[in-house]
Amino acid sequence: MMSKNNWKAWLYLLPAVLFLGVFMVYPLVDVFVYSFEEGYNSASQTSFGVGGYNYSYVLHDPYFLQAVKNTFILVIITVPLSSGFALLISLGLSSIKKVKELYQTIYFLPYVTNTLAVGLVFMILFKKTAYTDGMVNMLIQAFGGESVDFIDGPYWAKMFVLCFYTVWVVLPFKILILTSALASVNEVYYKAAKVDGTPKRKIFWKITLPMISPMIFYLVITGFIGAFKAYSDAVALFGTNLNAAGMNTIVGYIYDMLYGNSGGYPSYASAAAIILFAIVLTITVINLMISRKNVHY
Repeated sequence: MMSKNNWKAWLYLLPAVLFLGVFMVYPLVDVFVYSFEEGYNSASQTSFGVGGYNYSYVLHDPYFLQAVKNTFILVIITVPLSSGFALLISLGLSSIKKVKELYQTIYFLPYVTNTLAVGLVFMILFKKTAYTDGMVNMLIQAFGGESVDFIDGPYWAKMFVLCFYTVWVVLPFKILILTSALASVNEVYYKAAKVDGTPKRKIFWKITLPMISPMIFYLVITGFIGAFKAYSDAVALFGTNLNAAGMNTIVGYIYDMLYGNSGGYPSYASAAAIILFAIVLTITVINLMISRKNVHY
């Protein structure tokens, strides 16, 4: 029989379990069911069949394939870059004693700034107008280069801005986490290594990196999940018609299928959402398997 303490524990967990069940588990099951209902009408709550057509349609839709391509490029570029830059900056901050808190505050400011506001600033910096080519193009021209239309121009230019913006937005949170992780490393290990005359590079690889590996793993996992859910970043830079700009993401495609100009298709949106869930789940499982050998708890 369950002990009294176990009953208390489950009683304390009950609000969280109910919340997760109502707002996460039930919607997931509901979306899974919708994804197999062909021709589902949200007004009449009816469909004309059950099958895999919704998945076939989504997987052959060029807009979805473009969104998948954009999302994967964003993930592959921004997650390693943001994590690497955050680690380097955190190591630099850890070596500063007097004005460490000031620099931490400065680096954290973009995280508490509205995402769309930051996106508008980036758009102004990169966008070419009738009056100016933008500050970034002015710098490029100053060094003898040719101006580039980063917002309405070639695909690679738009993707560069999107990746740059995404790294900028997620960097502060990662710096905060890694700075805290570095501060929690026991100084005894460093003192012992210095007594043995261990080079700084070896101290980093053999002591610092293994000790903070759980936090790095946490940031990589959340980074992958966050990058796969990217949408507001692209909207802030390229507007709401992301399909026309060729910069839509998977989440953007799902939103368009529900509420956009081509919306009103919850079955297609549900199928795309389940595909996104499967992608994120697969990558998370792979990361968990890799972490067993590389993360030291």
